[in-house]
Amino acid sequence: MIKEIKYFRNIIKNYRTGESMHCFSMKAVLKHNSVPDVDNNTASIKNMKITGKKILITGGATGLGLGLTGRFIQDNNSVIICGRREYALKAASDRFPSIIAYRCDLSVPAEREDLFKWISENHNDLKVLVNNAGIQQRMTINDKVFYLRAKEEITINIEAPVHLTSLFLKLDSLDTIINVTSGLSFVPLTTVAVYSATKSFLHSFTLSLRHLLKPKRIEIIEIIPPGLNTDLGGKGVHDRDLPVDTFIAAIFEQLEEGRNELTYGFVENMLQSGPAGLKRAFDRMNPSE
Repeated sequence: MIKEIKYFRNIIKNYRTGESMHCFSMKAVLKHNSVPDVDNNTASIKNMKITGKKILITGGATGLGLGLTGRFIQDNNSVIICGRREYALKAASDRFPSIIAYRCDLSVPAEREDLFKWISENHNDLKVLVNNAGIQQRMTINDKVFYLRAKEEITINIEAPVHLTSLFLKLDSLDTIINVTSGLSFVPLTTVAVYSATKSFLHSFTLSLRHLLKPKRIEIIEIIPPGLNTDLGGKGVHDRDLPVDTFIAAIFEQLEEGRNELTYGFVENMLQSGPAGLKRAFDRMNPSE
């Protein structure tokens, strides 16, 4: 218990001084990043290296999505990415010429349906859906546009992956769904309250999917990142956070071990903490004024 308190104290101290929750002493990461004993809910029944498959990654042109794109290509997969910014899709295509890029706005239900129709007509051998696209809005509940911005987050972070999941389950070829959640699923950060809540929803939904889709033998994998050095939430916000490549390397090792909850450092410890530990983490992450 004393070690747990010291660990969370170091996490929050670094976070509040502008560093990531995981950007503290590497010794601390290595000390606390051991893989826990797994049970039937957190461990896959087989090695899950994904290779030789066709994969769709939403938001695959930037950030974590781009990191996943590169790694899946490295593992001899065929990758389709989608996003709403054409310049980002072009930049990703220039970097990885083998990818197939499709422009769509996942905040629009009709465009999600068009995406599925296009996939079913042109790529009906798709095996893996990666629900990665997400947005993060830093705001307070007293902001005049709080509700409108919250709706945007809910649409992209909840409605889109739920809708896409229901659509792509119609593909007979689909054998894997990967959902990207967040360490904030377990301990919310109040400056991104709605984002944290949307990721908590997606975590819960993922657990239910894993149970509901057992009869169909569809593998459900959850990627649970800490803060990463991406532009999520705005340029410069996460500049001191964990490099995407470091996170990708770690979670693909876990994937090959057969795990279906892929984590790193801070998040690993959140998964192992009880209510008291999570409450302490919350209090330190969100100090009273």
